[in-house]
Amino acid sequence: MDPIWLGIAFILGYLARTVGLPTLVGYLAAGFVLNFLGVEGGEILDNIADLGVYLLLFSIGLKLNLKSLTRPLIWATASFGMILMVVLFGMFIFLLSIAGLAYLEEVSMFTIGLIAFGLSFSSTVFGVKVLEEKGAMSSLHGRVAIGILVIQDIIAVTFLSFTKGDPPSPWALALIGLISIPFLLNTSQGSKLFEKAGHGELLIVLGIFLPLAGAAIFDVVNLKPDLGALVMGILFSYHPRAKEMSDSLLNLKNVLLIGFFLTIGLLGTPNLQMLGLALLFVLLLPLKSFIFFVIQTRFRMLGRASLLSSSSLTNFSEFGLIVTMAGYEQGWIGSEWLTILALALSVSFVLGAIFNALSDRLYAQMSSRIRQFEVSKRLPEDEKVDIEEAEIIILGMGRLGSSIYDTLSAETDKTIIGIDYNSEVIEKHLAEGRKVIFGGAGDLEFWQRIPDVSSIKLAVLAMANHPTHLKVVELLNIIEPQINIAGLSRYEDEINDFKIAGIKTVYNLYNEAGRGYAMHILEELDSLIIRKKADE
Repeated sequence: MDPIWLGIAFILGYLARTVGLPTLVGYLAAGFVLNFLGVEGGEILDNIADLGVYLLLFSIGLKLNLKSLTRPLIWATASFGMILMVVLFGMFIFLLSIAGLAYLEEVSMFTIGLIAFGLSFSSTVFGVKVLEEKGAMSSLHGRVAIGILVIQDIIAVTFLSFTKGDPPSPWALALIGLISIPFLLNTSQGSKLFEKAGHGELLIVLGIFLPLAGAAIFDVVNLKPDLGALVMGILFSYHPRAKEMSDSLLNLKNVLLIGFFLTIGLLGTPNLQMLGLALLFVLLLPLKSFIFFVIQTRFRMLGRASLLSSSSLTNFSEFGLIVTMAGYEQGWIGSEWLTILALALSVSFVLGAIFNALSDRLYAQMSSRIRQFEVSKRLPEDEKVDIEEAEIIILGMGRLGSSIYDTLSAETDKTIIGIDYNSEVIEKHLAEGRKVIFGGAGDLEFWQRIPDVSSIKLAVLAMANHPTHLKVVELLNIIEPQINIAGLSRYEDEINDFKIAGIKTVYNLYNEAGRGYAMHILEELDSLIIRKKADE
């Protein structure tokens, strides 16, 4: 990849971020610019693009919680929603073809269906970014939205597995043996694989090798390599260090995906007719949002949560481009459709960013109408929350939160309750005798389900996500400003964010860890140091 290409991608990606858009919008624009300048993609760029997609799918697999995806609220919303969208979007495109619009004059019903299928996906990259920035990853609507996106990704990869062209080899049945991987990882030898990899570059190398190995194995038996990368991620997701591996691959994955978006942009230079058709497709976004909203309320989600979840799904997807690219490679669709859908994707991100920014205000103005869609029965997550008149609450019960809970329990007689959104983590804590309840601390409706918060004297932030911490501070200041809040930071800018929010007790994880380590050394070696000083 020419350094000039990266320079253009950086400039346009930076400009996109400056105006509040995902950087991939800038990368798509960079591809269009390079195509206009006469640049052509090559084998190296294609390989980079493929590796970026493999890492994306592998990372999704590493985070996959198969148990959560079995909830009808998630799998039914994703699958029924996509079926409805393919039908309705297909009808819309068919009407446009009857009107004789450019690129649709002689389009086949199969092509219409493929385009509608591509438009039915929502962006995982955009959805996660929006939820992270709003501190809503742990909220009910955030977890439901992520679950729907994962189901869509699985549907996309399943489709891709059938676009290979050749029928699967009889040897494909041997892939059943891969299900032994999670069991092997639990053995002493399997654990050593991650132990020897450490926490540095070897872990990243292992994270690159695994999806490539999965892709190669599936390719050998005539299955789509993309599916192999996803399956390998799912198989390794059962290891305790799966999240660490996913986090270590995050930036590398995002960099390599630049190759994919550049490849899309290099396929054609957009013209006014393409832009016009892309804008017509954007008119389908309100329908997409409404479909998600209605289905979620039918599965007992409250109106506000359904609105916020559907707003993060109101966009088109990079997976839609991947699916369309597969159709192009099979000769089912012309390259111009990749350009048209890339334009629609970019515009959907612009409108999606605006919609998500205004979603809370929209609910405030239309709450009575939105609540009319609610059903009488509530989800378990929407029932009243009993905090047992706790005086101290710990938000986030991972390793750090657990340590804080145990230390405070030993040092004070105050009633302490932990709050976490991971049901498996909660079950473990309950079995160990800790009081932990289910809840998304960054969700306003969670706090509204607590009948009385006046007993709470201290809220300890112990989650991994700084935006979520800030969101919790904002909510607590609205609900009960008298609650003392202890903040956790890793960087100086996070400390400043807390100070601006009015938090006086801020713990810098790295600085305080060093101080604690030093005190521990002094305690352990105190007698030795004293003897040395006395000798002097």
